[in-house]
Amino acid sequence: MMKRQVWLSRRALKLHGVILVVVPGFMALCVWQIYRAVSGNELSWAYVFEWPFFAAYALYMWWRLVHEAPEVPEVPETSMASPAVPQGADSSARNETVTPDEPDVVAAEDAELTAYNAYLAQLAAQDRAAGR
Repeated sequence: MMKRQVWLSRRALKLHGVILVVVPGFMALCVWQIYRAVSGNELSWAYVFEWPFFAAYALYMWWRLVHEAPEVPEVPETSMASPAVPQGADSSARNETVTPDEPDVVAAEDAELTAYNAYLAQLAAQDRAAGR
């Protein structure tokens, strides 16, 4: 049994709106190409079959996107994530991650940031001295 949330979520309602415009539009283009093909434009026969194919593909994608599980954003790993743990160490220690809330990590970040800002200040001073 389908959950009501799947069909009435904000994302699903947007997809319903798109499909309600796209499929009738594609079918109207198909009918238009039929009239052109019957009146002598032989290339239009290809489009007569192409537009229903596009409509069917749009319906397929609509169905897939409505029933797709919502994507959970991943937290990117930083270079500070998990220090090396010796092979014989407790397995729970291997799963620990260093968080920026820890004082030594914050201090290391501050030291790197201070050094980088000093480097940028030195470059700016050199540019001013050179008249740039």
